[in-house]
Amino acid sequence: MNPHSPACRVSRLPVPAAAGKVTRGCDPVASKRRRRAVAAMTALLLAACSGGSPTLSPVPAGATVLALGDSLTWGTGATPETSWPTVLGAATGWNVVNAGVPGETAAQGCARLPALIDEVRPELALVMLGGNDFLRRAPAAAVERGLAACVDSARAAQLPLVLLTVPQPALTGATETPLYQRFGKSSGVPVVDSGLADLLRDAAKRADPVHLNAEGYRKLAANIRAGLVALGALRS
Repeated sequence: MNPHSPACRVSRLPVPAAAGKVTRGCDPVASKRRRRAVAAMTALLLAACSGGSPTLSPVPAGATVLALGDSLTWGTGATPETSWPTVLGAATGWNVVNAGVPGETAAQGCARLPALIDEVRPELALVMLGGNDFLRRAPAAAVERGLAACVDSARAAQLPLVLLTVPQPALTGATETPLYQRFGKSSGVPVVDSGLADLLRDAAKRADPVHLNAEGYRKLAANIRAGLVALGALRS
């Protein structure tokens, strides 16, 4: 698919992201989006109540998807055209809005979510936050509180949300943490293993110890896409 075609248009919000207001009227497109969002949230709740793994309703090509994160989402270490939201948009046909802000913690990023939902009106939110908390040695509870704010905001807006795992830094290189899977299970939120720890340990795929290069972001986008296929948001 041509990444420059209208179907693969990817927006990158400025830093900091603007919190514009959107007037909601009798918009049939918006109504259709809300119906799909309600269906997706219903599927998540049913899976959570039945004790199964959360699943998602398919998100069609042309849908707006919000990518919320820090410098790893912004694309530090590469270019806007090779950030993982851009690559994911090209691979799915979604309009992926890059809402990454370098340096933000989970709490700071999730504090922006309500305004972003109003501005962007996405059908799905992908959240990759926590890396800066780990770098600052914040306790796991602080990361979970920040992520919980994202979950609360998404549920209030009936917006399906997926967490993307972020590794912890270590002397031996980036290391996976059970925090995301534990939090996802307790909150009933689907989690996609980004494979970021392995990518950051591969010198050929990183720009520096905590950021990827263009090839690394391409592989990260592929990992995220595969995880979304497994959740039902995409067809393989």
